[in-house]
Amino acid sequence: MNRRLIEIHLAVLLFGLASLFGKWVALPAAIIVLGRVAFAVPALAAVLQLRGKSIVLNRKQDYLYLGLLGLLLAVHWVTFFESVKVSTVAVCLVSYSTFPFFTVFIEPLFFRERLSRRGLALSIIALAGVALVIPEWRLGNNTTLGVFWGVLSGLSFALLSVLNRKYVRTYSSLQVAFYQDLMAFLLLLPFWFILKPSPSAADWWLLALLGVVFTAFSHTLFINGLKGVPARTASIIATLEPVYGVIAAAVLLGESPGLRIVAGGVLIIGAMAYASWRPAG
Repeated sequence: MNRRLIEIHLAVLLFGLASLFGKWVALPAAIIVLGRVAFAVPALAAVLQLRGKSIVLNRKQDYLYLGLLGLLLAVHWVTFFESVKVSTVAVCLVSYSTFPFFTVFIEPLFFRERLSRRGLALSIIALAGVALVIPEWRLGNNTTLGVFWGVLSGLSFALLSVLNRKYVRTYSSLQVAFYQDLMAFLLLLPFWFILKPSPSAADWWLLALLGVVFTAFSHTLFINGLKGVPARTASIIATLEPVYGVIAAAVLLGESPGLRIVAGGVLIIGAMAYASWRPAG
């Protein structure tokens, strides 16, 4: 296995492990994300400086575009960690993995592309996987709530991905990540004064780890890997993110997913992997 392939696998592993911080950090989801971006922003700025990349954008309106995308990123991460908080890591990752389902319908709205019949069929399979995970259609149930927040996280991520493709083609992923994280920080900062959290020393260390290693470093690692690995191959490897996360949660948190969650996950992740392996024409 070459070095770039190892970098992609390691980055995807870190993406999957990031979900565990929702259980480890005893703070509200909005504060976890605030802490994450508070540490990620200076780390990304340092990486950009070391690589000689300019932080200044080409056009003034691009600051607005990236600001709006930062709002979507904040929604994506807050709903993601809220899903982990109210349910389990497995429920969150499986339900979040529905984002390709939403992408199938969102992309044709922004690009002159026809709706793929195969993509639609795979999306229906993914939706069936979500139905399997939900034990009962009642929001009072923690698993159902976890699926609700996880699917909302998947929807916001799908929209974020499509809009990134449309508006920010002229910038590197690191520049985009820096501005989106910065805007997410500014948008979430008021929640510090509203919720008035009291992080412990352990919480601060975990947030620093989440922001620097599991956000800035993993993002940089993934981009480095793309220099020697085709995007299609990287997208297939990325389907392992929920697998890594669920296994880690079972080992480190003692969260063993039930049969329904495993079955739903196989449907969702299988459909996503097939879509990545054989992109619709």
